[in-house]
Amino acid sequence: MAMKKIDEDALAEAYNRALALEKAGDIDAAVKAYEEVLEIDPEDHGGAAVRIAAMGRGETPPRAPDAYVETLFDQHAESFEDILVEQLGYAVPVIVRQRLQELKLGPFKRMLDLGCGTGLTGGTLRDMVDDITGIDISENMVEIAHEKDLYETLYVAEVEDFLEDNDDEPFDLVTATDVLPYLGALEPLFFGAAENMTPGGLFVFSSETLPGETFAGRPYMVGPHQRFAHAESYVRERLAATGFEILEISDINVRMQDGHPTPGHLVIAKLQSHQ
Repeated sequence: MAMKKIDEDALAEAYNRALALEKAGDIDAAVKAYEEVLEIDPEDHGGAAVRIAAMGRGETPPRAPDAYVETLFDQHAESFEDILVEQLGYAVPVIVRQRLQELKLGPFKRMLDLGCGTGLTGGTLRDMVDDITGIDISENMVEIAHEKDLYETLYVAEVEDFLEDNDDEPFDLVTATDVLPYLGALEPLFFGAAENMTPGGLFVFSSETLPGETFAGRPYMVGPHQRFAHAESYVRERLAATGFEILEISDINVRMQDGHPTPGHLVIAKLQSHQ
């Protein structure tokens, strides 16, 4: 199918108008403006669908649009680590390492680093693993990770698509740090991880969360910063349904946002052998 060429000027104009309306607090008009953005750009490079959901309108999408996540990270690849680590105080990879050592887990043969970005998690766990494969949707991120020479194998791919298509040898450690904030429904990720793991392998990931009353019974929702938050009960239930046993769920601060901590969870789960 031929791609319809996007009218970039009309798109920029509509998007900026939508942002201004959202900022001004005119939610109805902002939603309408973001809907116009989606008409011009159905692939949603600007994440309009996620912004509509963050304002509490429309259907919560099952995940952030691929085009949006790819664009976001391609644009920020060069400054990514500085922003994330220095400015947002992101320390999830270090917490992962501490928890694995504390629980005396590892060393590992084959690790799959989902949403590897520039290689923060891969680098932090490098000495605990023989062989690391990294996956990221952003080509620019993967190029930076490649330059660091941390990974035996790197792929540019969307995480769920990769898990579905991959037929490499299974992994005994799968990590997904800072991946869940771009996914709503977790079934494809959890099922895909299980399919690519050795029995008894570990699945370690971080998620962001909100107070129980904010979810109001929903399994997940888009939070105020256009990132998906997941209820702990939903995470637990989906893991159990996909054949994982939870070894530990820790409450963590995922990152600072506007000077406030972002509450979340670090989860370490083990794939049960009777699949």
